[in-house]
Amino acid sequence: MTLSKTKIFSAGIKKMIARELASLSPFFENLIELFPQKHSEQVIYSLVPAAKKITVFDEDDLQKCIANDESNIFLLDGLLNYASDIQMLLIQVKHILNRDSRLFVVAYSPYYRWLYKLANALHLRQGELPTTFLTKTDLRNLAQLTGYTVTRIKGTIYFPFTLFGIGYLINGLLAAIPFIKELAMVQSIILSPQIPCAESVSLSVVIPARNEMGNIENALIGLQNWPHKEKLEIIFVEGHSTDDTYQEILRVQEKYNSEFNIKVYQQTGKGKSDAVRLGFSQATSELLTILDADLTVPPSYLYRFYEAYLAGMADFVNGNRLLYPMEDKAMRPLNRLGNSFFAKALSYVLDIHIGDSLCGTKLFSRKDYQRYIAWREVFGDFDPFGDFELLFPAAILGSSFVDIPIPYRARTYGSTNIDRFRHGFMLLKLTTVGFVKVKLNLFNRNH
Repeated sequence: MTLSKTKIFSAGIKKMIARELASLSPFFENLIELFPQKHSEQVIYSLVPAAKKITVFDEDDLQKCIANDESNIFLLDGLLNYASDIQMLLIQVKHILNRDSRLFVVAYSPYYRWLYKLANALHLRQGELPTTFLTKTDLRNLAQLTGYTVTRIKGTIYFPFTLFGIGYLINGLLAAIPFIKELAMVQSIILSPQIPCAESVSLSVVIPARNEMGNIENALIGLQNWPHKEKLEIIFVEGHSTDDTYQEILRVQEKYNSEFNIKVYQQTGKGKSDAVRLGFSQATSELLTILDADLTVPPSYLYRFYEAYLAGMADFVNGNRLLYPMEDKAMRPLNRLGNSFFAKALSYVLDIHIGDSLCGTKLFSRKDYQRYIAWREVFGDFDPFGDFELLFPAAILGSSFVDIPIPYRARTYGSTNIDRFRHGFMLLKLTTVGFVKVKLNLFNRNH
């Protein structure tokens, strides 16, 4: 391979990585490249669209990017491979980050250290040789030491045939195969900073309710021991009930008016997803969460979600109903099998680790939810249930995840609104869509 062909090959890899970064950049306010290496020529940076681009060349410039309310994605293109003290570098960078920030790290695989030396010796490449190569174990260890979570590691395998997008498809398929993806020459890595909240923040609890008259008051009773009620907002969204659910919500609103800030809405659309969207659109708090009105998840457990977020453990706090023994009739065996399957399938498709993808109880920031809405406008409105349309953008935007184990209880009132076969088929279809558009990155319209 001649030097010119080597440059073409390198440019192809950089274009693939730029495509990956371009799937994130539209949902952040700024793209900032940190300390670009001379040999990189800022190719990736130049190819990625962003509302605003900034280049930081030295430590003085770094201070100009001090943490603010803006969401920033920082590009570190090969920087770690030329750093003599990665731990100190990551600590230094963390001082300018907020919880909405992400680091997008481009790193050369440690398995090809010999290839760079050989290419230089044969004059197939020019410039300084990379000196530091990180294994996944090294990376996760450094992240833990410096207060980050590794939210994604994706290999880039370049297949030089891009006619009609076939090259992207083949590259995506190769990078999705467990053994083959380890042979990638370059890894794109997303790091999310672990930053605890300085003080308690406000929380909006959205409770979608359809034919749940017997559970409404118990939802509030379950929240009575909340330590910061002045920062708690309860939003009931009633959805076309055939019992007296709406009248019961109005009754408990009046009864508990002095104890809780309660808002009540009736949806005009259909389905839980539509009800949750309505509730979130009316929420005023910094954090958002969902409590299903069937109360199969104890309301008191919401505080564990809240504490995990405040401690900086994760950007997206997810409930896991599948760890502890369940009450009789809480979940039918076939439903449990389906839940386990979709948890594993979504973990693979989205490159995350979750134990239960269909638990209705999730917690995240309102700022992140605004980005989920923007992502949905690009990706498409595809989820009638509401779980996947939250998990998908959270994973794609590099959010860190943590599961909160919860006891899953049997209903004490009403019956389930889930049709396990019809809805199970719909979820399988959504998972397939996710594999094609997300795992293979074929929905990106920027490249």
